[in-house]
Amino acid sequence: MLKYVKKYWVFCLLAPLFMVGEVAMDLLQPDMMADIVDNGVLQSNIDLIISVGIRMILTVLLGGLCGVMCGVFANIAAQGFGNDLRKDVFAKIMHLSFQQTDKISTGSLVTRLTNDVTQVQNTVMMSVRGFVRNCVMFVGGIIMLYRQSPKFALVAACGLPFVALFAVFFLRKTAPLFSVVQKKLDGINHIMQETVAGARVVKAYVREEYELSRFDEANDALCAENLRVQSLLAFMGPCMNIVLNLCVVAVIIVGGWTVRDGGSITPGNTMAAITYLAQILHGVTFMANIFQIFSRARASADRINEVLNSPDVIVDGGHTGIAVEKGSVEFRNVSFSYPGGDGEEVLENISFRVEPGETLGIIGATASGKSTLVHLIPRFYDATEGEVLVDGINVKDYDLETLRDKIAIVLQKAELYSRSIAENISWSKKDATPWEIKKAAEIAQADDFICQKSSGYYTPVTEGGHSLSGGQKQRISIARALVREHEILIFDDSTSALDLKTEASLYKALEAECPDVTKIIIAQRIASIKGADRIAVLDEGGIAAIGSHEELMQSSPIYQDIYRSQLEEGGDKQ
Repeated sequence: MLKYVKKYWVFCLLAPLFMVGEVAMDLLQPDMMADIVDNGVLQSNIDLIISVGIRMILTVLLGGLCGVMCGVFANIAAQGFGNDLRKDVFAKIMHLSFQQTDKISTGSLVTRLTNDVTQVQNTVMMSVRGFVRNCVMFVGGIIMLYRQSPKFALVAACGLPFVALFAVFFLRKTAPLFSVVQKKLDGINHIMQETVAGARVVKAYVREEYELSRFDEANDALCAENLRVQSLLAFMGPCMNIVLNLCVVAVIIVGGWTVRDGGSITPGNTMAAITYLAQILHGVTFMANIFQIFSRARASADRINEVLNSPDVIVDGGHTGIAVEKGSVEFRNVSFSYPGGDGEEVLENISFRVEPGETLGIIGATASGKSTLVHLIPRFYDATEGEVLVDGINVKDYDLETLRDKIAIVLQKAELYSRSIAENISWSKKDATPWEIKKAAEIAQADDFICQKSSGYYTPVTEGGHSLSGGQKQRISIARALVREHEILIFDDSTSALDLKTEASLYKALEAECPDVTKIIIAQRIASIKGADRIAVLDEGGIAAIGSHEELMQSSPIYQDIYRSQLEEGGDKQ
């Protein structure tokens, strides 16, 4: 974390310097008040009272100015630190692999990016303000207290060990609990994210009460853990105040005895000593609170560092050269199992080749590994064994941006953003022209319904695309893939919400407008891939058969069963 502070070292230096000035002014106040009492009030010296009073006012104003400047510089440093750290954490999250984001939940990532960064940012603020203030106040207070009388300094020396003992005891008890509190907060964010994103499903099945109880349970757990921490800390303040008040009583007693015996201590000295003692002990108490904040921040910093220091699972290969082939995809003895799973292979010994410009359909039962197969091409995951090649080059050897620029993929779930339809389509190509956006929408069979809207392509889309139907969202997602130049087009069951007529028009337009693009189409319906050059049938993580529709109807029992169930028994006869 220090590297983020170094950038603002000037402000981190100026803030404490001005804080020293503010504290110095505060330390002069009791001494001047003692002068007013002993030499002004008791001696009936009005001139001295006025002159010292003016000096006190000037001292307060100067201290206030120093405090303002300290606050300004401390805020610049802390806000800049938080800004840079939050950007880097977000950038790291954007580069995490699916494997890593699967391990760290979305709710936890949100907590780390927001609450944890704020905790560390506040600690930077406290370090350059509160920590410096109380250190200077403690040392300066001891010196000024000694100036009043060594006996008063001795009283403070007797009380300080007890204050330190209480601080250490309570901080050691609460420090381990801060990590637990942050994890409980992760749980709340996770439930919140899931419930809000799936609000329509919750309402459709009348599960509001269940989600409320789930949230209440997580919130109660957070509240109980926070209460446990705060209950421990609640004892710390009163214990320290008891020591403070006992020290004040001791100062009064020592001062009274000395005055009675004709010693050098005056009433003004005693008043000043009480003020200095309060400053010293309050400073120690506040330091204990600062260390409590440090303990909380340390837990947050560990969680942030877990993200920042996450090793790159998908390592950039660096190849950016021109490939000999253009648009070919090949799997050579590829096997895959999900990291952190039970070790069961999702794909096993997969081998096939897709020629440039060829259309390959992929079909199979649910959980047969279809989506996993195509996720290996743009390196969302890396194959456990074997090789995946694009244009004759192992995908692991590519520069990631170069590899993914070759591929346009439309995923099962259509992800849209809170912006206009045109902006959603041009998401994959920031400099897309209006003509390119419209052309992509026409191929995706989206132009007609877009133009029927009152604002056309400038119609805003609500969060998650809930203002559009499933088929409309899929067509906009397809248009987003088509607006950019690509060699390989992957449809991961991304036409499931389209009727057969619209789907057929889409594939016809694709063949006419993108004849040289290699197409890999995952589908649940045979009608969606019947016209593909070849069809691969996946079964339990392996390729059971591959060939044209006619060939598979003759040679593949699995394909025949799917065909009969969909096109004969289902009634969708061709």
